[in-house]
Amino acid sequence: MLVKSLFGGELPRLVMFDLDGTLVDSVPDLTSAINSALSSLGLSTVEEAQVRLWVGNGAQKLVERALRYVVPEWSDTTYDQAFLRFMTSYEGCLAEKSCLYSGVREALSGFKELGVPMVIVTNKPVAFVGPLLAGLGIDAFFSLVLGGDSLSAKKPDPLPLNAVLSEYKIRPEQALMVGDSVSDFLAAESAGCPVVLVSYGYNHGKDVVEIGADRVVSNLIELFE
Repeated sequence: MLVKSLFGGELPRLVMFDLDGTLVDSVPDLTSAINSALSSLGLSTVEEAQVRLWVGNGAQKLVERALRYVVPEWSDTTYDQAFLRFMTSYEGCLAEKSCLYSGVREALSGFKELGVPMVIVTNKPVAFVGPLLAGLGIDAFFSLVLGGDSLSAKKPDPLPLNAVLSEYKIRPEQALMVGDSVSDFLAAESAGCPVVLVSYGYNHGKDVVEIGADRVVSNLIELFE
């Protein structure tokens, strides 16, 4: 079993999952919310393909990247308005078109059957995480959720991972981080945790194979092979 090979033949005592780009393809709904915000300000809308390159560093950075793309010169007032309208719009559509990637539900069920606790460590604002997990029917798998605004720092800072390890009283080498981007890798590397990256996520258009993760998989079910 791949996951056991990372822990000397044993199971990890905890698995920490990123959310967007790892478990859930949320870009369709994020695109709808971004375009709603831009349109309300009389600005041009953007394509879903562009949003796929911008996701991963939190809502603030997503809105900033969208504004920079459509209007190079923008004021703090424009940003504040766009961010507020994005947050309001996304709250209303966050589980409309978003979907689980292939193998996700099976992998979560596999860890549950093995008795391995699972948590979410994402840069998405925490207010959106619970409703999205519930909307997709996977909220019951997770015993703890940390969002990008849950603590004073978010990935790639290791603080969220260290906080989880402290909460569960687990050493870094006993926990697995599963993500899709360089932010997930850097956070895990700094915390001292093994890390598996998925090849299908939102790593700003760059190949995750080049990052240096312990393993790269194309489907989370590979963790059990």
